[in-house]
Amino acid sequence: MQKLQTVNADTLLYEPLEKPSFVVDGLIPTGLTLFCGSQKIGKSWLMLKLCLCVSQGIPLWDMPTQEGDVLYLCLEDTFCRIQDRLFRLTDEASGRLHFAVASDKLSDGLIVQLEDYLKEYPDSRLIVIDTLQKVRTASKDNAYASDYGDISLIKDFADRHSLAVIVVHHIRKQNDSDVFNKVSGTTGLTGSADATFVLEQESRASNAAKLYVTGRDTPYQEFTLRFRDCSWELVERKEQEQLAKEAIPDILFRIVNFMQDKGEWTGTATELLDALGETETAANVLTKWMNEYRLGFLLENHIRYDFSRRSSGRMISLAVATDI
Repeated sequence: MQKLQTVNADTLLYEPLEKPSFVVDGLIPTGLTLFCGSQKIGKSWLMLKLCLCVSQGIPLWDMPTQEGDVLYLCLEDTFCRIQDRLFRLTDEASGRLHFAVASDKLSDGLIVQLEDYLKEYPDSRLIVIDTLQKVRTASKDNAYASDYGDISLIKDFADRHSLAVIVVHHIRKQNDSDVFNKVSGTTGLTGSADATFVLEQESRASNAAKLYVTGRDTPYQEFTLRFRDCSWELVERKEQEQLAKEAIPDILFRIVNFMQDKGEWTGTATELLDALGETETAANVLTKWMNEYRLGFLLENHIRYDFSRRSSGRMISLAVATDI
């Protein structure tokens, strides 16, 4: 039996350890990334664009890439179709980008094939498997265990070789308030992956789409993309901090401005709304928002919030904090 390998807290606290590296700066880390989208949305066009960028060491949109050999397993395509896409995407390609249209399945030797490929191309940075379903075998086992087992095999390979492996997958048609819950299969897939991307079209007739990104080492991000001339173009990129700020109700910004020339203010939520000239927000909603953001947005803007119940009603107390 192999001895359990442990690291003590003192070592972790003081010893410099290597941080996860990125093949695409701030977006695609080494390890396993699950890239999901509905059928025919253009996932393969985006994957090919990514592969071209990494193989040539040129930026993907405005993000630098780490140049290296790239393997793209186009398991739902033919070489003729790939050639046609290359004609449309680029006038010049790198010999460091390699394609295959057939492979073994995970249970039949895919990992061995990938290991052999790396022996021939040890400077590889990225492998794309398009799609997951093409390398899986039908299983009657527990669905979660099957999903987790398949993804774990690929993740272990990626981690051992410190390279990025992207597995292309589909999403379900059912609506869900959390876009990541649309990933087809069980949470064994997303739970095993280091990062999960979901590409979702705004409407079937639209050429615009949103790319949602989350991961262990990748901060939550949203990209607005436009599909034009067979290529996904970046329209806008929003990172977690910006998205969090946009989620803050506008009226809280007005409260911060309202308090700038006041040391303190006390009254009911209704009185505060009257003082702000606000007619669209209910008093109970305002109280909820102020409580929700009291330790975040309000305190960051030097506003202390307190709440109390009195015979005259629910009282709000605001004070400009000078000691923060």
